[in-house]
Amino acid sequence: MDDEEERLQERLYELEIEHKDLDDVIARLIDNPPVDFIQVQRLKKRKLQLKDDIQRIKSMLLPDIIA
Repeated sequence: MDDEEERLQERLYELEIEHKDLDDVIARLIDNPPVDFIQVQRLKKRKLQLKDDIQRIKSMLLPDIIA
């Protein structure tokens, strides 16, 4: 594994942890009224951004194989 691939793997791991943590935070916020919908919306937007970043890194690590 080269340095670039290792760096991408580490970044992927960090993003996946942050994504999971956001899941937990959002669930707690929704389950404990009063719900701050603006904060929940911001967290969901960040979660979507993380998902996009995760997919981008995964595609860099596992390039499409043309069959």
